[in-house]
Amino acid sequence: MTDPHGYLAGLQPLAMRFGLERMERALDALGHPERRFAVLHVGGTNGKGSTCAMAAAALGEAGLAVGLYTSPHLVRFNERIAVRGEPIDDGALAAALEEVRRACPWHEAAGEGDRLTYFEMATLAGLVHFARARVDVAVVEVGLGGRFDATTAVRPAVTAVARINLDHTQLLGDTVEQIAFEKAGIFKPGVPAVVHAHQPPGVLETLRAEAARRGAPFEVAAPSWDGPVALRGPHQRGNAALAAAALRTLAREGVALGEDAIASGIARARWPGRLEDLRGVLLDGAHNPDGAAALAAALPVLHPGRPVELVFGVLSDKDHAGMLRALAPAARRLHLVAPATPRARAPGDLLADARALGAAADVHAGLAEAIACARRAAADGALVCVAGSLYLVGEARALLGPARSPPGR
Repeated sequence: MTDPHGYLAGLQPLAMRFGLERMERALDALGHPERRFAVLHVGGTNGKGSTCAMAAAALGEAGLAVGLYTSPHLVRFNERIAVRGEPIDDGALAAALEEVRRACPWHEAAGEGDRLTYFEMATLAGLVHFARARVDVAVVEVGLGGRFDATTAVRPAVTAVARINLDHTQLLGDTVEQIAFEKAGIFKPGVPAVVHAHQPPGVLETLRAEAARRGAPFEVAAPSWDGPVALRGPHQRGNAALAAAALRTLAREGVALGEDAIASGIARARWPGRLEDLRGVLLDGAHNPDGAAALAAALPVLHPGRPVELVFGVLSDKDHAGMLRALAPAARRLHLVAPATPRARAPGDLLADARALGAAADVHAGLAEAIACARRAAADGALVCVAGSLYLVGEARALLGPARSPPGR
């Protein structure tokens, strides 16, 4: 395979077909590469990527060979699959995809409904790569939901669930209890489940009930981590506490790591696009109302007294009104733009909602123009922030260039 990215693009990245049957069939054909290492499986709505990053950093600090599988990527697909902190290179990605294709000839011979999806193929390639690299442990992030997500075909040593809130309601349900039920689908008989302490009303009860029904030992993490946390924002202390609890449980399941490694990993973890300072621009995904509220709360803590020029863009399936309600009071002006994806909401659609909230706002044709306008407006010492979508943050990272942030930023 000469172009793994072209091949993946041909699998229609936006197509989703729920169900584990194709994944189970493929893993069986591949000889179950996922059984060659321990797995920490992490789901939730907000904070699951940060939790994964902290867990992977701690496992690395313990001297273990660690695989990390996350989604979506910000700039390049290769970011999704990393071993010892290094993204998969194109040669290894092509080799992993070829191994899946050879083992699953039915994938390309079958009708559209039976073919592996983009995310299923990506997940399988990650698991194959981890097995080839002989990792000791892999941290695997759920893609969407949990009960029917491709990653749920793996039997982990431990599962963890980050904070749950409303997102993807058209697919997962329009109450937090319904979404919690879907997220709890990663729980498995006999596999310990650890969950974030801070949840909306009704969520912990739903998670606890599902864990009991599925026979999964259940633990609520401590509310906060008291030690140093590299990732920025007050909300990261809860994510760090979840990572620590999951790692301690993983240690009880036989993975060799201690408290020093846990503390060191949390103090050193990196996770791009989450309150990341790049070339004087603050980048944060904040892709749903809960994430937007976390960003709004973090801004005055991290940058007290500085007004905010906010570059904002969202996908069409997101609760843009809820996000604007959280962020508009925290911004001096909104610079509205569409992320570079067919799924983007037109910025003109956001303008009336922004103005109804009393926010000063303008519309831009593209991200480069929006950032340039925000920077001119910030000449008085204001902060430029890009938020609302990980697609938008990825576009901003590519536009602004490689990070040279100091440690802990």
